[in-house]
Amino acid sequence: MYKACLSVSRAVPVPGESVVHMTVDQVNHRPIGDGEWSDIQATVARIADVRELPQRQKEAVWIFKFPSGKLVQIEHALTAVGSGQTSLGIKAANGVVIATEKKLPSILVDETSVQKIQILTPNIGVVYSGMGPDFRVLVRKSRKQAEQYHRLYKEPIPVTQLVRETAAVMQEFTQSGGVRPFGVSLLVAGFDDKGPQLYQVDPSGSYFSWKASAMGKNVSNAKTFLRRVLLMYTEDMELDDAVHTAILTLKEGVLTPAEIDDYLAEVE
Repeated sequence: MYKACLSVSRAVPVPGESVVHMTVDQVNHRPIGDGEWSDIQATVARIADVRELPQRQKEAVWIFKFPSGKLVQIEHALTAVGSGQTSLGIKAANGVVIATEKKLPSILVDETSVQKIQILTPNIGVVYSGMGPDFRVLVRKSRKQAEQYHRLYKEPIPVTQLVRETAAVMQEFTQSGGVRPFGVSLLVAGFDDKGPQLYQVDPSGSYFSWKASAMGKNVSNAKTFLRRVLLMYTEDMELDDAVHTAILTLKEGVLTPAEIDDYLAEVE
């Protein structure tokens, strides 16, 4: 049986394959059995896979982009966070406030089914900006970690430790094959022996303690507004003031500059 031959050149042998030297005339003018033809097709497919490897590496989550040194998938995850609704947190002298916008995609959606703030333990809550399904996965993992700690030590898990464990999960998804980073940033608020605490956890797995922070679509304006308000206080604000500030910060995108200045004048 004679079959047409697909000419393929390769610079290096495919791993696990022996190199067969054969001229074009030998390939074109000798009979090829069905089994041998299948082997040739399989070899061609493997060569194509090797040639496409550099492109797949560029898209892989664990490959650093040259020459910037950035992980491209983390940049995409941060873009998802920046496209989410604005969320913020403020640490007060006697508590922590977390708040978020809650815009329904349609008037047909049941409002009670959209929950952007979740309770992890009786003394720890969390809010997010970004992808809701990713948030639910992290909430489930964080609750499981808190439950394991309580079962072992018979006491609530400290805020810092729960944040650290959650950040470790998010970081693991930045260097593992077959997965992608979580497309969410979290604001974790809690109260323990160290007092009120507020942490922000990003898709890279990095986390920091904040006096006040914001994330989402309006993050730049929200942080600017929070910074201006906090400069008015020589000490931590009271919880009632923090609640008022959080509401105004969420409204900052629709308030006029004059209304913002009026509020800041009242704070002074």
